[in-house]
Amino acid sequence: MSARIRLTRGGRTHKAVYRIVVAHKEKPRDGRFIEVLGTYNPHTPEAEGLVINKDRVNYWLSQGATTTDTVSQLLKRAS
Repeated sequence: MSARIRLTRGGRTHKAVYRIVVAHKEKPRDGRFIEVLGTYNPHTPEAEGLVINKDRVNYWLSQGATTTDTVSQLLKRAS
């Protein structure tokens, strides 16, 4: 499977909020995705701004999905 766990951008100008999603590698950044795994708000304190469903992340990693560098850092921070 060519799936990737990555960020999609939401929010408004200068107030970005990101969703952590599973999407096919070929799809655009804000295009169609398979599942939402969490959210990341860089404008709030670290504990409040990062919400991740770790069970679903582990499931997708076991299915062969890869992560982007940024999502890898966020997963380490959430552990």
